[in-house]
Amino acid sequence: MPNPDVSPYDALLLVSFGGPEGPDDVVPFLENVTRGRGIPRERLEEVGEHYYLFGGRSPINDQNRSFLAAMRADLAAHGIDLPVYWGNRNWDPYLKDTLRQMSEDGVTRAACFVTSAYSSWSSCRQYRENLWDAVDALPDGAARPALDKLRHYFNHPGFVAPVVDATVAALADLPDEARDGARIVFVTHSIPTAMNDSSGPPAQGGGAYERQHRDVAAVVSGRVAEVTGVEREHDLVYCSRSGSPRTPWLEPDVNDHLEALAAQGVPGAVLVPVGFVSDHMEVIYDLDTEAMETAEKLGLPVRRAGTPGDDERFVAVVRQLLLERAERERGGDPEQPALGATGPMWDRCPVGCCPNPRAERPALCQDTA
Repeated sequence: MPNPDVSPYDALLLVSFGGPEGPDDVVPFLENVTRGRGIPRERLEEVGEHYYLFGGRSPINDQNRSFLAAMRADLAAHGIDLPVYWGNRNWDPYLKDTLRQMSEDGVTRAACFVTSAYSSWSSCRQYRENLWDAVDALPDGAARPALDKLRHYFNHPGFVAPVVDATVAALADLPDEARDGARIVFVTHSIPTAMNDSSGPPAQGGGAYERQHRDVAAVVSGRVAEVTGVEREHDLVYCSRSGSPRTPWLEPDVNDHLEALAAQGVPGAVLVPVGFVSDHMEVIYDLDTEAMETAEKLGLPVRRAGTPGDDERFVAVVRQLLLERAERERGGDPEQPALGATGPMWDRCPVGCCPNPRAERPALCQDTA
């Protein structure tokens, strides 16, 4: 049987957020993340305390290393011989350095898998702006690889299945008296309401970030009910709010929501970090530390579901999206698996999609018309 055809691609690029690898990295990393927003150093040092609780090290880079190893093994197991690169927006390995290496290695066209599954400026377009910056920073005369971002995968079966299994496992770990009446609480990163309102293509009227989360939450809840034989209510809540208190952000906060559930007499809850692909700092601090402390004070039994991480089904999503996009670029019409009401997402972001809230900036991987 012939090996899968990945042409026109001659490389794969993993694009992620990045994180500090030691205590001395924490404030410089946060300065990278918040550059241009005028946030005082004292505030950054305050936020940095979250990292110092874990040795001044974010788990995200180690998670990316594990994911990279799993990706390479998966590609090799399926007969795909393709170099895999890794670049971060906010910490080493920086995208600019990775693109320089790709250029030197003679890469002509790469497919990009971004470790952020939803539509908004901060979760999609900002990555595309950073890809533009990385290519633009290449020296004069250097080869400039073409970059194609693989489609959003929040509703891909390979992302959904590990979330369903993790939710079922977390429910099983609740006390018997709390399990059947437990609320499934889906958690994602909060963003300013204005950013949510402008997320997605202008023709769809905005709100794509929240709408996509609600769509996949409904799918996961339905699958969990099928597995457990119990239908449970579910909610979408938010964590990691930052910025000026005068700026409206998506609510409710997960801690406020736990207080509301306790007041309603809900016997227990499972937190499902559906907005995150692995156990980022927002998961291990905002949920495992802060939200669990809230639950303990309330006397509310709460468990946290795992993230997809390097689950083989999620790892396979990268290969499946790569082959799907490659076939489409060659003029084919491959299947595009997607669950829920949204359907498969676009290959190239529409013009005007998820605009930069501060100033218009060029971005790669979008329609030209």
